[in-house]
Amino acid sequence: MPKFAANLSLMFNEAGFLDRFAAAHAAGFRAVEFMFPYAFDPRQVAARLQRYDLALVLHNLPAGDWAAGERGLACDPRRTREFRDSVSLGIEYATELGAPRLHCLAGRLPPNVTHERAHATYVDNLRFAASRCREHGIALLIEPINTRDVPGYFLTGTRQAAAIIAETGADNLFLQYDIYHMQRMEGELAGTLRQYLPLIRHVQLADVPGRHQPGTGEIHFPYLFRLLDELGYDGWLGCEYVPQGDTLASLAWLEQVGSPGCWT
Repeated sequence: MPKFAANLSLMFNEAGFLDRFAAAHAAGFRAVEFMFPYAFDPRQVAARLQRYDLALVLHNLPAGDWAAGERGLACDPRRTREFRDSVSLGIEYATELGAPRLHCLAGRLPPNVTHERAHATYVDNLRFAASRCREHGIALLIEPINTRDVPGYFLTGTRQAAAIIAETGADNLFLQYDIYHMQRMEGELAGTLRQYLPLIRHVQLADVPGRHQPGTGEIHFPYLFRLLDELGYDGWLGCEYVPQGDTLASLAWLEQVGSPGCWT
């Protein structure tokens, strides 16, 4: 059975961020992920991870002004210096927190920038970020995101991501495969997992269309979990969903896919 990590940016929002670590531990999780830790001193976050014996699976590099709708800097040729500074900050936090992976958001295609120029910028920035991450033993991940939720996002498909990974030539650049986003963009989840598993270093999940917990939409998660086992995926599955109801009630699906405690 796959191992499940709680995404603390979306789950346990009944509590403040620093209190969500205790809530995840009490619910039975032994690993967590989150989008951005940068509003907090890394020592505060590290102390919560240690106190509650939680592994940190990954977090994101800084993504610009999130509240204003920015979703990453990596494909914007006008912000290369800002992006590269953000890599240093992300690595600083990942090192302090023991995160073995960092996710680099591509960003939206900037206005008045051609797709070709954005692509070249993105590849160049990924080579830079992967090189810096390699110095610290960190894997860098890229994730295709659906354009219904994030119109204009630059990286939108698995094949595109695989081609970019190959183009960079970086041996520590991998695919973060989000079941929710790719069901909305591509479908063919099982076939895609079979084809691209060698590139995948992290999987995230939510059901479609509401981005709620498994069992609230159209995806047959028990089949996908069995498939991941058959394929030999031994990484974490990040529960990056918006709970329908309170978070603890939303965890009932875990009891349906394995014995109690199967996510530990």
